[in-house]
Amino acid sequence: MSDVIAAGRTPFEALNGLSMPGLSAAPDRTRYILRGRAGILAPVAEVLGFALPTDACRATGSDQRHALWLGPDEWLLLSPAGDRLDKALAFAIGDVAHSVVEVSHRQVGIVLDRPDAAAVLSVGCALDLDLAAFPVGMCTRTMFAKTEIVLWRTGENVFQIEVWRSFADYLWRYLVLAGAEFA
Repeated sequence: MSDVIAAGRTPFEALNGLSMPGLSAAPDRTRYILRGRAGILAPVAEVLGFALPTDACRATGSDQRHALWLGPDEWLLLSPAGDRLDKALAFAIGDVAHSVVEVSHRQVGIVLDRPDAAAVLSVGCALDLDLAAFPVGMCTRTMFAKTEIVLWRTGENVFQIEVWRSFADYLWRYLVLAGAEFA
């Protein structure tokens, strides 16, 4: 376990002020990977308060909780820190085959909120991030430089990036360098 995690700090605090405008750590959240077929949709909607997205690469949610479609039977669930969705989901879903795994320890979120956010991300990501091709509410697994991420557009010029904690420092530094090209 790294000293950053052991101390309860985000990986970004260890960067000693390395920053750029519009780049910040996402709010602390509890993260789950939910796997299951159509039989879980109704009970999960009751627990979450909204339906899971069933359209490819889309996100749904409320003010506090969000579900990002990662595959035909896989979603990333984001909820407030300390929210114990796994127990409520397991109870609601019952005997229907499913899996709910908390991955809060594994990954962190980064928010990029600036007018040129799509251009900054395009330095390390091969996706077409034009608003027409990657609209608000779209999300996907992709690569940024050499790092696997989940990229979610939450506003016209706002992206949330979910990344494994072990790659967070690398990704943060790469984004700062990429942003410097547009300063």
